[in-house]
Amino acid sequence: MSKSLEDIQKRLKHLANKEKAKIHQRFFKTGPGEYGEGDVFIGVTVPELRKLAKKFKTTRSVEIKKLLCSPIHEERLLSLFLLIHRYSNGDESEKKRIYELYLRNTKFINNWDLVDSSAGHIVGAFVFDKSKKPLYDLAKSENLWERRISIISTFYFIKHNQFSETLKIAKILLSDTEDLIHKAVGWMLREVGKRDISIEENFLKPHYKNMPRTMLRYAIEKFPQSKRQRYLKGKI
Repeated sequence: MSKSLEDIQKRLKHLANKEKAKIHQRFFKTGPGEYGEGDVFIGVTVPELRKLAKKFKTTRSVEIKKLLCSPIHEERLLSLFLLIHRYSNGDESEKKRIYELYLRNTKFINNWDLVDSSAGHIVGAFVFDKSKKPLYDLAKSENLWERRISIISTFYFIKHNQFSETLKIAKILLSDTEDLIHKAVGWMLREVGKRDISIEENFLKPHYKNMPRTMLRYAIEKFPQSKRQRYLKGKI
């Protein structure tokens, strides 16, 4: 084991908290049959992980990859924070390498916090000025987390006031059966609406009666109460 990786794991062990770990195990649904089944938490908080990422920002790629493949959730999340740092500071070849590493290892990016904290910063940022086909391939994946990556990646586009990919992928995912996809799509539609409510409503009006209820509730969360009720009652 390299010195850097050993230092990181020692630091994580020092920060571990059994009570927090139990809370995280429940919160991230790690029980039998739940979406996070079998995931292992040691109880390190996100702010602590972000501090570690800054401290160990020069960690080599091979060591980051080992963290990404770890059975311990916090090690995987830390690896993603480290990858984001390397991506944001890398040249084009480094960005491409990190993007490809990310997509090769989606089986380890297997909970909503892992996806949400990284997809836009890496996948969205990389394909922003390139072919969007990888997003559509992910949207049609049988893997829940790859589908979530597809829609959350478009948050990067939304922040740059480009909404078309979000709406196209949202349409693909309208019939998805997973609650975690309903929430993600509704969230991204809401983010579109924060920037241009007319664009969000132009999407909602032909679809809201047939979209999953959770998706709709997330999408209209910031609407005025009266308008929200009209959507919920199918009276738009």
